[in-house]
Amino acid sequence: MKPVIVVHGGAWAIPDKIAEDSIRGVKNAILEGFKILENGGSALDAVERAVRSMEDNPVFDAGHGAVLNANGEVELDAVIMDGKTLAAGAVSSIRNISNPVTFARSVMEKTDHVMLTDRGANQYADSQGIPKVATEELITEDERKEWEHYQKYTDSVKTLFNSQLVHDTVGAVALDCNGNMACATSTGGIRNKMVGRVGDTPIIGSGGYADNHIGAVSCTGHGESIMKVTLARLILFHMEQGSKSPEQATDEALQYMAERVIGAGGAIVISPDGNWAARFTTERMAWASIKEDTLSYGLNPKEMFNEKTFRIAS
Repeated sequence: MKPVIVVHGGAWAIPDKIAEDSIRGVKNAILEGFKILENGGSALDAVERAVRSMEDNPVFDAGHGAVLNANGEVELDAVIMDGKTLAAGAVSSIRNISNPVTFARSVMEKTDHVMLTDRGANQYADSQGIPKVATEELITEDERKEWEHYQKYTDSVKTLFNSQLVHDTVGAVALDCNGNMACATSTGGIRNKMVGRVGDTPIIGSGGYADNHIGAVSCTGHGESIMKVTLARLILFHMEQGSKSPEQATDEALQYMAERVIGAGGAIVISPDGNWAARFTTERMAWASIKEDTLSYGLNPKEMFNEKTFRIAS
């Protein structure tokens, strides 16, 4: 099986001033993840590594670069799922941890649960010796200024999401040489969200889903809308029941979300045979993929640039 990986840096109205950095960020992340696949590593390791790369990049709203809630606090969510076993791990409303996706994997592999949240999640992090960082290390100066500007939560979540000043989720999906699939998604949420608000990202079947028999999905966009239609699982339902390609299934699911709950977003998808899609209904979505020797990427609707990749395996 030829390995495939796709990543996204969030579906939203990405302003021109960070457009190039967003493209550079997803390309760096996909090379990190593909390096693992090309060396025979697992899809699970690849998606974790790709998402960690974006969590470490302050241009994205995940880990470093996270936005602030109404109280000026960081609350992070993440999910990771293994398509071979359907094992999954998720965390929500965690603070002071720079790589929530790795924390989510710890929940998956070291506990009997799927999701930990808030105080209990942070207590578990302490018990596992997961490193913590100061909030100020996770936010940028620009984010602090924007939070101060929008400190009063007077607009709806949708209004904030559709503005030029709100960031969004990062994610990855992968297919490895053994035919196993995985997904991972991570976010800092929406600026000025209510304290304790949890979006779609850590919800299995909404922010992500992976099943070797059907495919792997990572979603991004307006979290409340995504949860209402369980977007990740809806895309896979179309692939499973309707024999649709990843692109057709994603377009149909996004159209349904737009018509049914007036929500915008995007998704990256891989099927068991290695076909993939990166589709969105927002103004922009930074994404990248690698299949065989081609690295593809884009930002604007109907945009795709291709580059030949060099061998990066050691």
